[in-house]
Amino acid sequence: MLAKVHSFVLQGIEALKCEVEVNIAQKEYGDPLIVGLADAAVREALDRIATAMVNSGFNFPQQKLLVNLAPADVKKEGSALELPIALGILHAGKTIGTDRHKKFLAAGELALDGSVRPIKGALSMAMLAAGDGYDGLLVPPANAREASVVPGIDVYPIDSLATLVGFLNGQLELAPEQTAQDEIEDDVDQYDVDFADVRGQESAKRALTIAAAGRHNVLLLGPPGAGKTMLCQRLPTILPPLTRQEALETSRIYSACGLLPKGSSLMKMRPVRMPHHTASGAAMVGGGSIPRPGEVSLAHHGVLFLDELPEFSRHVLEMLRQPLESGAVTIARSHSSVSFPARFMLVAAMNPSASGKGTLDRRKAKATELAAMDKYMAKLSGPLLDRIDIHLEVPAVTYRDLTSKASGTSSAQMRKEVEYARTIQARRFGRDSTMTNAAMKTKELKEFCPLDEDCMLLMKQAMEELGLSARAFDKVRRLSRTIADLEGTEKISATHVTEAIGYRLLDRKW
Repeated sequence: MLAKVHSFVLQGIEALKCEVEVNIAQKEYGDPLIVGLADAAVREALDRIATAMVNSGFNFPQQKLLVNLAPADVKKEGSALELPIALGILHAGKTIGTDRHKKFLAAGELALDGSVRPIKGALSMAMLAAGDGYDGLLVPPANAREASVVPGIDVYPIDSLATLVGFLNGQLELAPEQTAQDEIEDDVDQYDVDFADVRGQESAKRALTIAAAGRHNVLLLGPPGAGKTMLCQRLPTILPPLTRQEALETSRIYSACGLLPKGSSLMKMRPVRMPHHTASGAAMVGGGSIPRPGEVSLAHHGVLFLDELPEFSRHVLEMLRQPLESGAVTIARSHSSVSFPARFMLVAAMNPSASGKGTLDRRKAKATELAAMDKYMAKLSGPLLDRIDIHLEVPAVTYRDLTSKASGTSSAQMRKEVEYARTIQARRFGRDSTMTNAAMKTKELKEFCPLDEDCMLLMKQAMEELGLSARAFDKVRRLSRTIADLEGTEKISATHVTEAIGYRLLDRKW
């Protein structure tokens, strides 16, 4: 007898419909077989399914069993297809006597005792079900809450094969998981660090406020012990809470990777990723024979913090150029290509040289220090530095600042300014509530960043004296727009442009 069950497979973070066809031969005997481009984890599932069925009190067929996973040209991996395969066997063997399952997408991993374990990508699965008109989902209890975020479908938690059979035969009533209507909570109280902890460095705090307000990329340069890492680690404390749209996009990535916090329906805090400098290219931007998201995608709508930037492989750093420019990563393979969202804020820190010694004022530096700094800086390509909006010098902390009892600018004060500027941007880019000044394209630049004659004169001088590229020219305009937003002014003035040009440190010195 033939049975058909609807399930899904992940391709990147996208859920693709997968039809599980199960056929039990009437008079043929032989080893069970799975076809349809299944990987090793899927092929060995039959042994787990057979044991789970027997331990749950059901008969596993002795006749020849054939399982087909369609479409046959899409690679199937993971353990999510175990529950739908078991469902198909039970239906083909007439243990399940109704066709109720045809209204649902089913997915789950089976334990040997018949219980159902969590899977990856339940949120994407729920979006697929809603888009294709299914009534609901049959998923592990651990995934029910995240799947229930998607409106318009019923999510039924299936904790075992016995529960599955009882529910589909109408012998057991299950209440669908309550739709998660969680508001995205303000996460500021969950941080145990504050910018007030940083002594001095008020100019650096100002620059980070601008960066957070417009989601601009920033690079901090200074000697060891100046507070660069402290400043970067505290940046998330001034970022606004995730909007619901941002939370859904971010949660979808974490769900596909199996990294969604246990018991959570959505990500409630902006992600902060801090990869080690030994990270490979695949770990940073994603990859593998079956592409998976990398650190840049896990930092979507959050922060990617790279400490000691030149210590990262040159090859890995060059891979950041595409996502920094486009906000997405495309990974091509011979059989397909996959795109992952990667709209993140890059925050990096570095010393002036490998030894950490040296001054960024080239007029005061010795010849040996200049040679060491030039050699260290050469590890970073010009095109990569061009994509960073703010190059900021963080000088050594003075004794006076270090011993002062006066408290510096706090995260609460800085966050208030950031939220004010983000409110202005939300009104400006009403059609896309997640857009910020840093993401403005040519059309938006013309409309929202007009420059008067004084501003144009400053830009001309900057391009001639600093050698600014066309990309850097536009970045200065975007940065000027953010500085004006922090002041609450509609017009970009020469003061705003002057400050923005001042943050092009590496154009000026290298």
